[in-house]
Amino acid sequence: MAWSHAHVPDQSGRTALVTGASGGIGLETARALADRGAHVLLACRGVGRGRAAAARIGGSTEVVRLDLASLDSVREAAARVRSRHGRLDLLVNNAGVMFPSYRHTEDGFEAHFGVNHLGHFALTGLLLDLMTAVPGSRIVTVASLAHRAGLGALDEDTARSSTGRRSLTAYGRSKLANLLFARELHRRLAAAGAATASLAAHPGLSPTGLWHGDPPRFLRPVAAAGLRWLAQPADRAALPSLRAATDPRVPGGSYLGPSKLFESRGAPAPARSGRASRDVAAQAHLWGLSEALTGVRYAFPSEPAGTEPSGAVCPVTGARA
Repeated sequence: MAWSHAHVPDQSGRTALVTGASGGIGLETARALADRGAHVLLACRGVGRGRAAAARIGGSTEVVRLDLASLDSVREAAARVRSRHGRLDLLVNNAGVMFPSYRHTEDGFEAHFGVNHLGHFALTGLLLDLMTAVPGSRIVTVASLAHRAGLGALDEDTARSSTGRRSLTAYGRSKLANLLFARELHRRLAAAGAATASLAAHPGLSPTGLWHGDPPRFLRPVAAAGLRWLAQPADRAALPSLRAATDPRVPGGSYLGPSKLFESRGAPAPARSGRASRDVAAQAHLWGLSEALTGVRYAFPSEPAGTEPSGAVCPVTGARA
């Protein structure tokens, strides 16, 4: 049976945080969770847009300002969540940029890599201890079909590159990082005996605001044709994330996406991923690099509390946090 909105289980008593929830797939993910009774934190860069989204969604919602292009903003958002909530059941790392107008984040990272991966890596680490003892808690990181275009090394030079603003490769690299992160996180959670599972999902193709950037000229006709013939509306594109977050039959470590037309549309099902995303050594490499670049070290249940070590050294690059 094709999985649909009707299959989202009751979420009463659960607290969920969805990044990028002011529009598109994030808004539809938040709406579905709120409709099923969850208290949903809408983590948005623009508070005004977040409040407008909350009014559209109804139910029990709360707006948290979050700019993933700023690690200071990520820390402030995490602190706000921690001050108001003692537990978190669901974290959906949905927000992202594609061909943004700016080259670097506030912290000097290439925009795609900084927002799509490093911002979410930091946020997840700063909130993790609110989740690891919560039965059925899940972290869902939204990747993309474009992860297969993520060519080249994931290293500090790439993370700070100034050439990726209009590059499909740079966007794909950030989405590859999302998959590597989700899989390494699940491995570490499972090894620590945590109650939390990490999963990944991709939405296929959907004509959301993500496409309002400035893509390379050669890509524009391809994107227009793809969106016209293969895309699905945002509420359906949100289904892989929703299933990953709420379907207890889907095991941790899974990767879901649409099931039809080259995974561009259709009901959510197990998705295929490129060989690079399954490279265990690359997953560990990215983890060490991400800790060094963000200054956020994860505390798993068997480890002492504390997320920001002083002078931590990345075991891969030798860089200091």
